[in-house]
Amino acid sequence: MKEPMNYTEAFEELQQIVKEIEQGEISVDLLSEKVKRAAVLIGICKKKLRATELDVHNILSEIDREDSEQVQQ
Repeated sequence: MKEPMNYTEAFEELQQIVKEIEQGEISVDLLSEKVKRAAVLIGICKKKLRATELDVHNILSEIDREDSEQVQQ
């Protein structure tokens, strides 16, 4: 089973699509397909960023909780 795409892979592929579009390297016939793929990649990146933000928030909350417990002791 193939592993899910990570943020770096998705972002790099997205950058390549943007570059191809900006440089006019994509034919009109493929443009719709590339834009659909870009939308999927953006979704992957957003999901990973949200998950990371939540993880960082939880870690910082735990640190704050531990600090306040130490102060009370």
